[in-house]
Amino acid sequence: MNNPHAKNSDLSLLHPTDRRLHKGDAMIIRQTRCIAIMLMLFFSVMACSTISPFNQRAYEQATSLKAEALMLMDKATNPYSEYQSEVESLRLNLEKAYQYAKGLPKNEITTRQFEILKDPGRNSLGGFLKKWEEESALSAGFVEGAAGLISDGFDTIIELESGKRKPEEISNR
Repeated sequence: MNNPHAKNSDLSLLHPTDRRLHKGDAMIIRQTRCIAIMLMLFFSVMACSTISPFNQRAYEQATSLKAEALMLMDKATNPYSEYQSEVESLRLNLEKAYQYAKGLPKNEITTRQFEILKDPGRNSLGGFLKKWEEESALSAGFVEGAAGLISDGFDTIIELESGKRKPEEISNR
């Protein structure tokens, strides 16, 4: 029996049912594997947040800029030259908020919204300010319609920020 060239291995001495896993053992192994895979997926998702946590400063910047922009837009029926310094101040504050949002980790969506808002080639705040500068004064109807669109653009940014989880909510998990 100790012959290494023997046809039957040591397993052949066992009863056939002892060489196989019992159905109950196989089911336990499958369930354990499924649980392990689910736990790995759960922890992977929790570790890879796709959006930054709430940032009070970013929220305050967006709400303040919205109010400042809408108040200035109401004056666009008057000559641009009378408000040029206010327009430049608004552009600077908008750029500051954009740069701040851009510097936050995992904040690409909000950053993209600021890019749209400040773009002078779009129907947004940047385009409105450019049109006011080029035409000197704008009609009340145009200002009113544009104010609604620009208000919605700011609301998108504000809602994105306010919908984020606060840092204390994240650390308490």
